[in-house]
Amino acid sequence: MNKAELVELIAGKHELSKAEAGRILGTVLDAVVTTVKKGGTVALPGFGTFKQASRAARTGRNPATGDKIKIAAAKLPKFSAGAAFKAAVDPKAAARKAEKAKAAPAKKAKKAGK
Repeated sequence: MNKAELVELIAGKHELSKAEAGRILGTVLDAVVTTVKKGGTVALPGFGTFKQASRAARTGRNPATGDKIKIAAAKLPKFSAGAAFKAAVDPKAAARKAEKAKAAPAKKAKKAGK
């Protein structure tokens, strides 16, 4: 799905014109970019979190010549998917994780009883 298709979906679901839906989507995306650019975090419960990550400067190798090169430090955006989003994409993995979580307290209780 691209931006135009997303705008069309929003417009159809909420009885808006495509222009209005496009402005709303643009506002949301601008807010996310601006906040992350400033070093802030945008958390959308159930969907995920957008934040800024830092990559330290390091030494790399030019694959063509084998020479060492310096790679500068960088700031980049990072997205971490929320639990509900992960569960929607892979329900089996979510079920396994839920089973593990149920089993973990039982193991802790057994250790505490020893």
